[in-house]
Amino acid sequence: MKSFITAPSTALLAALLALSPATSAFYLPGVAPTSYKPHDNVPLYVNSVKPVAALQDALLHSVMSYDYYHERFGFCKPKDGEPKYVSESLGSILFGDRIMTSPFELRMAQNETCKTVCPHTYEKTSAHFVNKRIQQGYALNWLVDGLPAGQQIKDEITDTVFTSPGFQMGSMDFANVKKPRPVFNNHYDIVVDYHAVGGNHDQLRVVGVLVQPSSRAYPTGKVDCGENHPPMFLSEEHNTEVHFTYGVYWRESGTAWATRWDKYLHVFDPKIHWFSLVNSAVVVVFLVVTVSSVLFRALKKDIARYNRLDQINLDDLSGTSALEDGVQEDSGWKLVHGDVFRTPSHPLLLSIFLGNGAQLFVMTGFTICFALLGFLSPSNRGSLGTIMILLYTTLGFVGGYTSARVYKSLGGEKWKLNIGLTPLLVPGIVFATFFFLNLFLWANQSAGAVPFSTMLVIISIWFVISIPLSFAGSWLGFRASAIEAPVRVNQIPRQIPPTTTYLRPLPSMLLVGILPFGAIFVELYFIMSSIWFSKIYYMFGFLFLCYGLMIITCAAVTVLMVYFLLCAENYHWQWRAFLAAGMSAGYIFANALIYLISKLSLGGLAGTVLYIGYSALLSFLFFILTGSIGFFSSWWFVQKIYSSIKID
Repeated sequence: MKSFITAPSTALLAALLALSPATSAFYLPGVAPTSYKPHDNVPLYVNSVKPVAALQDALLHSVMSYDYYHERFGFCKPKDGEPKYVSESLGSILFGDRIMTSPFELRMAQNETCKTVCPHTYEKTSAHFVNKRIQQGYALNWLVDGLPAGQQIKDEITDTVFTSPGFQMGSMDFANVKKPRPVFNNHYDIVVDYHAVGGNHDQLRVVGVLVQPSSRAYPTGKVDCGENHPPMFLSEEHNTEVHFTYGVYWRESGTAWATRWDKYLHVFDPKIHWFSLVNSAVVVVFLVVTVSSVLFRALKKDIARYNRLDQINLDDLSGTSALEDGVQEDSGWKLVHGDVFRTPSHPLLLSIFLGNGAQLFVMTGFTICFALLGFLSPSNRGSLGTIMILLYTTLGFVGGYTSARVYKSLGGEKWKLNIGLTPLLVPGIVFATFFFLNLFLWANQSAGAVPFSTMLVIISIWFVISIPLSFAGSWLGFRASAIEAPVRVNQIPRQIPPTTTYLRPLPSMLLVGILPFGAIFVELYFIMSSIWFSKIYYMFGFLFLCYGLMIITCAAVTVLMVYFLLCAENYHWQWRAFLAAGMSAGYIFANALIYLISKLSLGGLAGTVLYIGYSALLSFLFFILTGSIGFFSSWWFVQKIYSSIKID
């Protein structure tokens, strides 16, 4: 399997590194290998406590994550004082990572069979809180040399064993079926795999981390880490004393450092991925061939007929029969040539959405390409979120230029509003929604809550970088010449005849939107599982192909709808194209609601609001993205067909 650790950098950096004879390879910042000598200290960091699927029903019962050192958990703190935060990237903070130092001591290649961390007495309220988290399937997340500590799981479908990040805080004792009791894990056997570089045992690297948690109720004064102790139950009626212990076991492994992530990158039922990709490709090919054959044959016949009639009318100006025949046969989309480029309603809002859609389109393409090339390694935590924010910020120039150019071509006159609202309206909606949802995280003391200082940093970056770039793009867009329509616009709007059912706004939106959604449906399921079940998503090759298929499908089906709309003598195609293509976001939101019912069991109001809120936010951004794809493809199509006919 291809490694996600090493990746090519820029040509300049590669040339500089090539000049150094002592350098044989280079790595991305933050993911360079660390070599240890025997008995060297190997730091173990703790991350936030996050929910995963509960063992008893395989459902996710919460979306709240908590700090590892939340006072009610009662986990042991470092011996030298308060835990210290480890520096994190912007994306890591936004995704709820809270990496801190721990009291666990690991010495390279030095086994420790039983070490006591600390005792802790759980009061009734704390015991209830921890038991509730165990029932909801919460897992602990540790990091050793950048690798997440996990548990080995066997995939029953492919019969392969892989490492799942995180390990259970506890389990459920079903001895009493009517009232199962939560069991609290207070002993951890840490198994670390290491690799000797070139057989040199003075250069040892960590290549795997497993944690085998267990529950052991030690009697007073006898902490021996033995396996013969009964399980630990936290009483909610009286105080419970718990002793935390751990053991460390080192194993030499033949796994190279560059491939140590392979055991984490597991594909659940890969046949579904290939079947989905092949199915989507077949649908797209069939759709494109159908659209091309229908449009090319129909358009070729229409254009030839229109131009032939125009020539007859010019050659026989004295006769009235040819003119009458021409008027009689001159039907379809040519009849609306004087209205098809008429300024649509609310051109300012449309241009703002299109500018932000172009910005999202370029950002998504660059992000997927960077991930495909290996730049967004899973070992470089938060790199995906960081690169998305930076790209969207720096691509403000694209959004401003596109919005201004479109608005000028649509004949808009409120250019100051366009310049100001393009970088503020859509990001303002996103940030306001994000801030509102963050209030629920703050109220629940969740680790996923973004600190207020980080929000100020994001706003500062936006105002300092993105808005000036957007203003510069808008200035150039308004200075550029408007995209001229190939035909003149009549002064009096043409009356639109009654249309058929499938061409009405809602039915046409439902028909057009379902096809782009179908191209990404299966991949969307894996992305949802990665987001909500804390799984590592790395199948960017599939995502790249699905993204391309979605673009082609979205463009083809929207162009076909616009052609039928124009043939029905309806020239209000601008908003119809945008909304019809953007309707795929409605299917994504409906799919998220179905996912909520089938895969999640969020009992509290806060969790449900957070899930629906984030799903609505993602659907809104996808609506702008696909709507812009549909509009620009339709605009290109309309420009082409009306520039190919002769208009008197």
